[in-house]
Amino acid sequence: MWSQVYDPLGSMLLSAAVALIPVVVLLASIGLFEVRAHLAALLGLSAALLVAVLAYGMPAPMAGMAAAYGAAFGFLPIGWIILNVIFLYRLASEKGEFEILQSSIARISDDRRLQLLFVAFSFGAFFEGAAGFGTPVAVTSALLIGLGFPPLAASGLSLIANTAPVAFGALGTPVVALSAVTGLDLYKLSAMVGMQLAPFAIIVPFWLIWAFVGFRKMIEVWPAILVAGVSFAIPQFLISNYHGPWLVNVVAALVSMASLALFLKVWSPAIPMTEIPNAAERTDPPPAVSDLHSFADLRRAWMPWIILAVCVFLWGTPQVRAGLDGLWMGKIPVSGLHELVQKMPPVVPSPRAEAAIFNVNILSATGTGILIAAIISGILLGYGVLDLVRNYLKTIYVVRYSLLTISCMMAIGFVTRYSGSDATLGLTLAHSGWAYPFFGTMIGWLGVALTGSDTSSNVLFGGLQKITAEQLGLSPILMAAANSAGGVMGKMIDAQSIVVASTATKWYGHEGSILRFVFFHSLALAALVGLLVMGQAYLWPFNLMVR
Repeated sequence: MWSQVYDPLGSMLLSAAVALIPVVVLLASIGLFEVRAHLAALLGLSAALLVAVLAYGMPAPMAGMAAAYGAAFGFLPIGWIILNVIFLYRLASEKGEFEILQSSIARISDDRRLQLLFVAFSFGAFFEGAAGFGTPVAVTSALLIGLGFPPLAASGLSLIANTAPVAFGALGTPVVALSAVTGLDLYKLSAMVGMQLAPFAIIVPFWLIWAFVGFRKMIEVWPAILVAGVSFAIPQFLISNYHGPWLVNVVAALVSMASLALFLKVWSPAIPMTEIPNAAERTDPPPAVSDLHSFADLRRAWMPWIILAVCVFLWGTPQVRAGLDGLWMGKIPVSGLHELVQKMPPVVPSPRAEAAIFNVNILSATGTGILIAAIISGILLGYGVLDLVRNYLKTIYVVRYSLLTISCMMAIGFVTRYSGSDATLGLTLAHSGWAYPFFGTMIGWLGVALTGSDTSSNVLFGGLQKITAEQLGLSPILMAAANSAGGVMGKMIDAQSIVVASTATKWYGHEGSILRFVFFHSLALAALVGLLVMGQAYLWPFNLMVR
């Protein structure tokens, strides 16, 4: 048994500076030096292993097993999702269905701002609610590329849009995990997260269009943005407060899509924006648009994505997951790591051995549902078995570096988690005294940026948030929820999501450009969440929401 030490150098600031080395190496390699993502990930992993072994005293074999465990988790479930989404996208693209898809979305609106709003925010929120784990970014960025958006816009804007729904992603998994790890009431946590994120369900759509075309062009379509945001925020608030975390995003996304589509039947901007800014960045010409398509053509174009939505939703339901896991699921304890690392106070109330079991849930994995959707769609689109196999092998080749990158990114996260270096960063921010509501929110942001998952961030820092809040006389419900609400804004800068976006847009190797595009938006939105939580903690009438 090896016990974690959170201040190995005898100074929290110095220990935190050392703990930041892997993150700095990774982000600087990608964002400043334009190193290809898989090489940057390998550099970051090397730095993480050195810090874990030399600074934190983690046994080298144990650190190696943590990296291997993270790499395996990087492929299943995350890499498995992106592989099969790209497979579906390639099947639809080769048959020319995106040309018809573009035309059908243009029938909702030919304004590019409103197409972005519908696809990236409303439609993407459905996939976040049903599946999470990179699915919405992969789907929406691929759709935007098919609609003629340049790679940077398709990637970056999909990442910005995929924020407000994240805390209730995968049928509420982050909030459910937060309740499990903290012992706090699930319904109170769900309600608090819903209160914190409801304003941002309205802010984010405005922010998204502002990031796309600027403030003046955004104001031109403010009524439609308001409809999309409010029609998402109200169901999100009501369901999270009066039902629970499970169906929040699915219902809110459906209401938002329907409301926006209906509103655009009676309203249109005075000056439609049919051209895309910086469209010259595209590496291939956008598909031509035709206004004349039969119902059969439209049905065929939308069919792969409707099948995908159905399969993703089914695979996200607990009943289907449990049934598939009942057929077969392998559980592999990670030798040399499972229950051999001990988390220590104050990160947890009492010393606790960390489990390390790799779940080979290949049947119930979201990626498997996507693969089945792709196979069904491929057959209905006219592909033969050999054509499907050939396309799948080509897809593996296309995403090979992306899969390596995602595995290495997750390996970094698992090494920092099991060595305790990420907890060092959280504890450093926890020493901020009266300003803790703000910095506690930023802990959640940091956790998602490091781990790539709001669920993982909640598991990592949920206990710390509860303990620190109790010590400072703050509401544990407030600060645990703030970890999840703040974390959603870190989703757009986590390296795994950026690689998923670059892969889906065929822009692999430009991750640095995507990171620089979204970083300010991520930090600014996280700071706004932190200010809201500060208000909830100390200011009337915001603090009435905590009582």
